[in-house]
Amino acid sequence: RSYLPRSHRTYSCVHCRAHLARHEELISKSFQGSHGRAYLFNSVVNVGCGPAEQRLLLTGLHSVADIFCQSCKTTLGWKYEQAFESSQKYKEGKFIIEMSHMVKENGWD
Repeated sequence: RSYLPRSHRTYSCVHCRAHLARHEELISKSFQGSHGRAYLFNSVVNVGCGPAEQRLLLTGLHSVADIFCQSCKTTLGWKYEQAFESSQKYKEGKFIIEMSHMVKENGWD
């Protein structure tokens, strides 16, 4: 398990509190997950990746792989492996985590 520095605002798994991402890795808060709002991150920690598959999402066809918490195995969202439309290429290699699976920790007051 990786631990992010306590001096950084972080997002953690709401189920087991494993660290997932630093606030500085957040790209956008305006994404839609399978079960509600989601955030797009540049990089994450403590997540495993399933096999890639093609899915038709709100913004078109993408190749994505589900991501899960390595500690409690909860599916958190997905990783964009490939975007087929040029306007969506910026998502490649980035991660979606649904808000319902995250909690903010360390210095958000």
